[in-house]
Amino acid sequence: MVAVRRAIAPLLLAGALLLTGCEEDTPAAPAPAPVVTRTVTPTPTTVTPSPVVPPAPPSSAAAPPVAPVASGKVVVLDPGHNGGNGSHSAEINRLVPAGRGQTKPCNTTGTSTNAGYPEHAFTWDVSQRVGEALSAKGIRVVYTRQNDTGVGPCVDKRAAAGNDANADAVVSIHADGSNAPGATGFHVAYSSPPLNAAQGAPSTRLAQTLRDTMRTGGFSVSNYIGGNGLSARADLGGLNLSTRPIALVECGNMRNAAEAARMSSAEGRQQFASAIAAAIEAYLAS
Repeated sequence: MVAVRRAIAPLLLAGALLLTGCEEDTPAAPAPAPVVTRTVTPTPTTVTPSPVVPPAPPSSAAAPPVAPVASGKVVVLDPGHNGGNGSHSAEINRLVPAGRGQTKPCNTTGTSTNAGYPEHAFTWDVSQRVGEALSAKGIRVVYTRQNDTGVGPCVDKRAAAGNDANADAVVSIHADGSNAPGATGFHVAYSSPPLNAAQGAPSTRLAQTLRDTMRTGGFSVSNYIGGNGLSARADLGGLNLSTRPIALVECGNMRNAAEAARMSSAEGRQQFASAIAAAIEAYLAS
């Protein structure tokens, strides 16, 4: 038995060596990597939306026109007297209806500065400037006379111009010629007592608006006629015969040296016109 064990031992040793060699030739499988579980908390992100910009209109599209506040209104401007009146005395002295059962001469020549600048030229120039300002605001302007070389028209025809045009406002533009010492300032005349509804509150409001706006524009109220820049009149044909809101503004005294200088200059006439136009616009908007 001992002999047999000694014979088998070498064989067992050789088999063990053979098995060991096979295990070294085959690479061992790598151990699996450990699984690591990690919780990630997302960082909140604030997203500001881009403003929505409307698409631009086609280049051919034009913006709609904006209508002036007073668009569609009608104003009649009555420049006092006329350049041809002085050479047509018979025509301007004939009597015409003047309201309240009265008759009066058709028209007069008007006054002038001591240097000879005539009222008719002053009123014509100022009226044209007022009309241009109003027309630029979409207001239709009608004049009682078309130039400064004609005759008349008579006071009844001047009133008819405002009535026929269905005017929203009628403003007669004049200048005074008082020789009273120190007489200065403007005043606004209106029909009183009124003969119809238009001569009542509407005409009074127009007169007050003219007074207030001219005073704000730097003109002083009269110190010799009326009261606080207003003069109630019952003897003016153009006012008596009107069925539309109407007022007559005497811009100042042409016989006063300081006011005459202002009226004789283009700059001064523009100042009068700007104030009158502003007053008419304010009246129409009220």
